[in-house]
Amino acid sequence: MDEMNGGGLRAQATTVLRRLVGRDDAEFHDGQYEAIEALVEGGRRALVVQRTGWGKSAVYFVASLLLRSRGAGPTLIVSPLLALMRDQVAAAERAGVRAEAINSANAVQWGEVIAKLEADEVDVLLVSPERLNNPAFREQQLPELIKRMGLLVIDEAHCISDWGHDFRPDYRRIKDLIMALPDAVPVLATTATANARVVADVQEQLAAGGAEVFTLRGPLARKSLRLGVLRLPGPRAQLGWLLTHLGDLPGSGIIYTLTVSAAEDIARLLREAGHNVLAYTGRTDTEERARAEQALKGNEVKALIATSALGMGFDKPDLGFVVHVGAPSSPVAYYQQVGRAGRGTDNADVLLLPGTEDREIWRYFATSSMPDAERALAVLGELEAAGTAVSVPALEARVNVRRSPLELLLKVLAVDGAVERVQGGWIRTNEPWSYDARRYARVAAARVAEQDSMIEYETTAGCRMEFLSRALDDPDAAPCGRCDNCAGPWFAASIDDGAASSAQAALGRVGVELEPRLMWPGGMDRLGVPLKGKLKPEQQATTGRALARLTDLGWGGRLRTLLSENGGEPDAPIEQGMLQACVQVLANWGWSERPVAVVSMPSRSRPALVSSFARGIAEIGRLPYLGELAYGNGGPRGESGGNSAFRLAAVWGQLQVPAEMAQQLAGAPGPVLLIDDRVDSRWTATEAARVLREAGAPGVLPFVLAIAG
Repeated sequence: MDEMNGGGLRAQATTVLRRLVGRDDAEFHDGQYEAIEALVEGGRRALVVQRTGWGKSAVYFVASLLLRSRGAGPTLIVSPLLALMRDQVAAAERAGVRAEAINSANAVQWGEVIAKLEADEVDVLLVSPERLNNPAFREQQLPELIKRMGLLVIDEAHCISDWGHDFRPDYRRIKDLIMALPDAVPVLATTATANARVVADVQEQLAAGGAEVFTLRGPLARKSLRLGVLRLPGPRAQLGWLLTHLGDLPGSGIIYTLTVSAAEDIARLLREAGHNVLAYTGRTDTEERARAEQALKGNEVKALIATSALGMGFDKPDLGFVVHVGAPSSPVAYYQQVGRAGRGTDNADVLLLPGTEDREIWRYFATSSMPDAERALAVLGELEAAGTAVSVPALEARVNVRRSPLELLLKVLAVDGAVERVQGGWIRTNEPWSYDARRYARVAAARVAEQDSMIEYETTAGCRMEFLSRALDDPDAAPCGRCDNCAGPWFAASIDDGAASSAQAALGRVGVELEPRLMWPGGMDRLGVPLKGKLKPEQQATTGRALARLTDLGWGGRLRTLLSENGGEPDAPIEQGMLQACVQVLANWGWSERPVAVVSMPSRSRPALVSSFARGIAEIGRLPYLGELAYGNGGPRGESGGNSAFRLAAVWGQLQVPAEMAQQLAGAPGPVLLIDDRVDSRWTATEAARVLREAGAPGVLPFVLAIAG
């Protein structure tokens, strides 16, 4: 690092920058050097809010190498996503920065990374915010890192703020990390998506201990982006437009969807039409995600059809377009996703195809990161009563909260200091905790306002880039002169007849596998239910079918409207079109043994729908309808929802096989179809299959209209 020892700081920093980017004429963008100077010479805490592509990573890589040349320890970068970490490590290595990561995808390499840290052979270490709460990392590696750390970087710092669109509870823990650092260690927080309220929240946390925060904020408008909105009448038209015009879009890009099912359906349809695309969702495993990212970066595919799983930090400078089929729930989230495009090019196209059901989908997926008072107190009570560490699976059997919401709730409570993660699980601390209802209500109201603002973006007659910039409280917001409102629509709205027919056929596809439960939930004995381990083969259902998932593009929309838990439609016999679609599911089933009879679930909310569904299938299939199961002992206990253990406990022992049905099942030559309107946890269907099998049915084939989720 001899080249860093001569000249003033600016000369040294410029030398490092040119080595990083591989260009002898490279110069700093406005603000980059000022941020580096604040960190390296001032040892300050800095917040940098700059548009995507401005070069925030150059700031922390240059600062890291300059600090290392002065004898400082490694830089710790807190980064939220594996994709982002992969890109950052790759960028660092290209620039000669020795970078390593510790995350869930490289656990086998942790020992090597730690050995390199101990040998002072690491310039930059990337960790996830969740790693900061890992007991082994927090107790064994983090204290030593804090002693030696040369610079702390919080990437995508808007995640710190629960006012932000992508709040991550573990990010709040960074405030504690900052408090633990020696005063001389500089701290850098970076983001491209923070409005004034989020900036203030992040500044407050960076200032922990009374330090002053240097904030550098630049204009957020992206001159390379050409924005547009095309309102189409529904999914058929959206799919038809993609089939007609995907090939017209420049280069390769991303097509975002709101649901996993939509991404998979659109990817399948486009592939069948000859387009080279891949799906990228939360169901895509880690290795496949990495391959898909590389395929897009190498222009080996036209597009990734992605959910928000492909988000922060994905770096392809020449990404040519971003299309949204359905809108994100806030302009800030939308700005961040479209910011993937046009980083290193003069032109990129961004088009929003709003969905007619966007608001409904936003509500359907609304998972608040704010704790529910009743559930939080229940969790705290159980941990306090235990007096020792309780694992999440064990806690799940004591409180009626599903695994993912329970883990999120524990993180929020940990940030508040009420619980702590230790080896073996979670414990209750001595910190008092009270529910801050006023704050949580304000946050919830802010998120509703963001949804309203997204609708306003879709319908505005003004400049779209200016609108997004104002949503981020950018004082430099101004008309772009390029969007469809400034310069006129740049996209065609036509849809080929053949594309429309293909879209209609795709949306009409039916049938989703319904996997049976094979293991009882843990902790059932605590709920008075004597079950554990595997279901016996003679108790199990066979793999069933559903007409669709509630999140599917085709039948999913109709089923969401029909079966909405917020009222839905009045109970009525099944529509003939829906019944015929179910008959098509039966025709495509491919079962090993044909059913010999039809049985239905007793329904309190939609008896006419379920009964007519069962009778219709029986009549069309020329099968005897044996009637419906009966509820005993008052029927299912408690409310719907909650985790597996409580869902099973609610129905255990409550379903009965009527005597006449049992007589007909005895000696039945084949399986029976079990009809219901929807499944969620699948425990009601599992319990129904158990009692039917025990009554003599040689097999049970569940068949429902919808799978939730």
